[in-house]
Amino acid sequence: MEGTNPVNKKLAAALSGGAVLVLALSGCGGDDSSDKLNSWAKQVCDAVQPQAKKIEAANASIQKQTSDNSTPEDVQKTDSQAFQDMSDAYKAMGSAVKTAGAPDVEGGEKKQTDAVTELSDISSSYADLKKQIDGLDTKDQGKFADGLKDIATELDKLSQSGNDALSKLEEGEVRKAMAKQESCKSASPGPSVTNG
Repeated sequence: MEGTNPVNKKLAAALSGGAVLVLALSGCGGDDSSDKLNSWAKQVCDAVQPQAKKIEAANASIQKQTSDNSTPEDVQKTDSQAFQDMSDAYKAMGSAVKTAGAPDVEGGEKKQTDAVTELSDISSSYADLKKQIDGLDTKDQGKFADGLKDIATELDKLSQSGNDALSKLEEGEVRKAMAKQESCKSASPGPSVTNG
């Protein structure tokens, strides 16, 4: 057997999409948010940053396992741990947004509730994926590849729902306030852009 299993590649591609959503937490904005909103943004950004790093690390471990010519056992072990870490990270982010309360903007309470619900759902979905990968038969390469294909499909859907959850929370003034927080800036993988 030569080369990397193409299904593993698909899994890695789906996963790297999922990491982006947390790191979308920063943007560029003016300085017109209220102190109350700024302190809310700082609380959320500070709490989210370590979780974003955890998700990035989980993604990196899957990417690494995928680029090597890994055995199904190795892939299963790595992915299972990564899904557990991601589940924990999204759960922690949901708690952080819940603890911070509603942002001081119009419709803030609904934004907060929706984001907490979404993040909690994503956490559960990753926990389900962990169970799914733990249950795959590593002795049968064909079955294992089929199982990975299903998991990759789920991941595609997951990354989209995570993006939706956070982008709604971050609209308008909230985005501006978050853009000023150092911890949100450093959670972003790209270079920080400044408005001159």
